[in-house]
Amino acid sequence: MVNDKEKNMKVELLPDERIDMLYNDDVHIIQSKSVFSFSLDAVLLANFAEPRKNGRGLTVDLGAGNGAVSLFMAHKVSGQIVGVEIQERLADMAQRSVMMNDLTDKIRIMNADMRDIFNDIRPGSADMVVSNPPYFSIDNEHTVMHENKHYAIARHELMADLDLVTYTAKKLLKNKAHFFMVHRPDRLFEILESLQKNHLSPKQIQFVYPKVGEPANIVLIDAIKDGKLTGAKILPPIVTHNLDDTYTDAVWSIYEGRQQHG
Repeated sequence: MVNDKEKNMKVELLPDERIDMLYNDDVHIIQSKSVFSFSLDAVLLANFAEPRKNGRGLTVDLGAGNGAVSLFMAHKVSGQIVGVEIQERLADMAQRSVMMNDLTDKIRIMNADMRDIFNDIRPGSADMVVSNPPYFSIDNEHTVMHENKHYAIARHELMADLDLVTYTAKKLLKNKAHFFMVHRPDRLFEILESLQKNHLSPKQIQFVYPKVGEPANIVLIDAIKDGKLTGAKILPPIVTHNLDDTYTDAVWSIYEGRQQHG
């Protein structure tokens, strides 16, 4: 068994980087406040995504960032995971985290634009696609973007918009395979339109609420390629915080890897 000290000695950290731990410290991930840190959204998506047939097939993580979703899902699948990330620095962080967790035989990180991945990943070969894409569309008159380019690209549709993500997922997936995405409820109708345009039929939707009595601020969607438009389920809600701003028991159980959705 590799201990924490041995894990962390395998990779070098840049001056602005730190190592965070999740799932009862079983997953170590390189983070940087000056470049990128994963949020609760990534943890919720990894918990929500449910592989078929024990995940023996290929899983693709679109917009992988620092590899959080890929790393958090590694224990759920027996097959390969490919994380696609356009930003070189984030792809490098993800690759080093994969090495630190001894998962190089399971997870491969591609530093690439998702438009250019199909010479490497055969269309129609993925059993599952997951994505935590940029949430904010670009409005040249009103959009205020983060001055840090890494955060701006991660949060705004500068390099990949909703239609590109759903199209890429559709092209990657086998027939009847699943696409899991986390996004913002205020774009729900755009999301549903984009999914339908790309022959991805929503099968499960789950809303996430910051506190009881407040509007949802996260939506999780499970869509199937070339599925019927009927039969969608709205799953029970997740509430992330208690009134005193601490995490709820449900969220702690997800962070510790004990809870599955549904």
